Amino acid sequence: MKNDSLNEIKKDYMNPPIPHDLESSIQKGVAQAQREKQRHRFRHTIKKTASIAAAASILFTVALNSSPAFASSFSEIPLINRVVQVLTVKDYQFEQDGYTASVSTPAIDGLENKHLESLLNETYLKESKELYQGFLKEMEEMEDSGGGHLGLHSGYEVVTDNEQILSIRRYVVNTVGSSSTTYHYDTIDKENELFLTLPSLFKDDAYIEVISQSIKEQMMDQHRQDPDQIYWLEGMVEDPDLVDLFQKIDPSQNFYISEDATLVISFDKYEVAPGYMGVAEFQIPTDILKPLLVSDEYLK
Repeated sequence: MKNDSLNEIKKDYMNPPIPHDLESSIQKGVAQAQREKQRHRFRHTIKKTASIAAAASILFTVALNSSPAFASSFSEIPLINRVVQVLTVKDYQFEQDGYTASVSTPAIDGLENKHLESLLNETYLKESKELYQGFLKEMEEMEDSGGGHLGLHSGYEVVTDNEQILSIRRYVVNTVGSSSTTYHYDTIDKENELFLTLPSLFKDDAYIEVISQSIKEQMMDQHRQDPDQIYWLEGMVEDPDLVDLFQKIDPSQNFYISEDATLVISFDKYEVAPGYMGVAEFQIPTDILKPLLVSDEYLK
């Protein structure tokens, strides 16, 4: 491919059109879907993942669904009857002199609610752009200070794909000496074309205490069975002043709905436990949630 053509592709990638008020726009798109379906009343937002920095000097490939020239770089995961798909549409790869970057950007294709679909996809593009730009900036700063080692790995996995629910896990792993891992989940009701948030599943905020108590009990059970399983709970750490003890989940805590219709709450590495515990996930029994649910459509 000629250099000027490649430069045009790079330019398009680094400057995708992003709405000024993404969160508000998504809420409007979901409201439109609700009116069309007339079946649910949920509040919808999309939580932007905090884009984490890291850095490199710029060699990347761009996998474009719309360009046959990049067909070999294109990957797709077919979902229900190939109506809804998750595609890899942008891909950065770099490795040189102790600096490594790999950023894969998903896109959702096949929703009838194109407004919601485009806003989700624009969010993914924006986040990948910010990740890679941060990567470049941090590498430049490290080079100015004498160099070092830096790694960034970002991608996605489809964790749930059934007739109704699509849950996508987007992850970022940063490596500077030690590593940190963050997850963000997006859960979509494919039947009703709705973006689901944790608060939208429940009648009121009573779910926060109920879920938090279940998680604490699971943490204690794991510790009793294996003393090496440590969480930031009162009575489980020798010096509680050195850590932020887990009290309760955030109202919009990371979550997904599993294939067997169970609510799973997720915590990033270091969030509620030492680093060696990795990312912590807890399945919440549906029985204790039933009185709190708006409906029994999602959790069984």
